[in-house]
Amino acid sequence: MQRRILGGTGISVSDVALGTMMFGAMGNPDQDESVRMIHTALDAGVNFVDTADVYSLGESEVIVGKALKGRRDGVVLATKFGLPVGSDANRRGGSRRWIATAVEDSLRRLETDHIDLYQMHRPDRGTDLDETLSALSDLVRSGKVRAFGSSTFPAELVVEAQWVAERRGHHRFRSEQPRYSIFNR
Repeated sequence: MQRRILGGTGISVSDVALGTMMFGAMGNPDQDESVRMIHTALDAGVNFVDTADVYSLGESEVIVGKALKGRRDGVVLATKFGLPVGSDANRRGGSRRWIATAVEDSLRRLETDHIDLYQMHRPDRGTDLDETLSALSDLVRSGKVRAFGSSTFPAELVVEAQWVAERRGHHRFRSEQPRYSIFNR
């Protein structure tokens, strides 16, 4: 498996990542089979696993946590936050309040003490980027998150976030995960 450096972080990741969106009730409800799929990918040299709090309402993170027991050190673990995970308007987005709750929930479900790449799933136009970047920077400083990135952000918002980070002394988005499907282009 070939490797590359993730967004200038120095973290080496496999060229292929394993996405786990369809693990759990949204796709394959057989948790044991999903764990076997993760193990097969790891055994084949994949070291980059991607999930999100919203995938099967957290069940995907639970499955990934089970699969990584005893193997966590060899895996670059990515998860995402920001999409609604309930009807409460405060259980979504990029506010400091929600980020603090979302990261703790993900850490618990993933059964780990840190996330290698924490990604904001979609832009939150209702929260100032300074607020979001400040909260994410605090997670990096605390050691709960190694790096953070964006997912499906338009180019102009990525540029604006870089400017905000530079002006305000925050860590910056280190990656952008664009929407992509090999089946639906």
